[in-house]
Amino acid sequence: MRVPIMQRNNKSTFTTLLWDVDGTLLDFDYSMRGALRKCFYTIDKPLTEEMIQRYSQINDDYWRRLERGEVTKEQLLNGRFRDFFAEYGLEGIDIEAFRQEYQMGLGHIYAFRDDALTVVKSLQEHYRQYVVTNGVTATQKSKLSLSGLSEVMDGVFISETVGHAKPSKVFFDYCLEHLEEKDRDRILIIGDSMTSDILGGIQAGIRTCWYNPQEGPCGYNYRADYEISVLQQIYEVLGIYV
Repeated sequence: MRVPIMQRNNKSTFTTLLWDVDGTLLDFDYSMRGALRKCFYTIDKPLTEEMIQRYSQINDDYWRRLERGEVTKEQLLNGRFRDFFAEYGLEGIDIEAFRQEYQMGLGHIYAFRDDALTVVKSLQEHYRQYVVTNGVTATQKSKLSLSGLSEVMDGVFISETVGHAKPSKVFFDYCLEHLEEKDRDRILIIGDSMTSDILGGIQAGIRTCWYNPQEGPCGYNYRADYEISVLQQIYEVLGIYV
């Protein structure tokens, strides 16, 4: 894998990059679909495209509720499957066993967004880079290790380990306390979620970059400092030349 040669613009003010994982560096939809198919194969039940899309909606709703503090992580992990199975009349399924196999699948099935590994490797020499992610610790550590991302990053912050999820200020305060860089104007978070990554970054007083591959409207009354539609555009944001 070729790592681009970079020249850094002296005007670049950032020293530290915080990367979201699911939906930014890695394709969460790909992992979710693969994990669901594996689980339904195990329980010998049919799984349609309509069912996958509906599960995705239920799952997203639970994560949004977690971000707002309306449910706990424990309620989320099994509640999404309980609601999903009830909606489709799927009975007699061991939800805890299903969830564990699903999490294992998420941790082993991955695909990069926009050649993300090459991008973060190319930035190693010039920036400190960290993962900031919501999710189950074992799952996130597995996918980061298998994908090679953990070898590139200077640190990993996972909501389950921290005890609070993005966009909580407590989560970001914990992360920032453990960074070498203390000037928040020199820290940039890059993520695909306006309600998790961008709002969290704004509340923490750091600069924000919205990864928006669908180039859709923001839909919120707050804005990111920067917006990119492919990860390679981060070079322009950082003021460097490849």
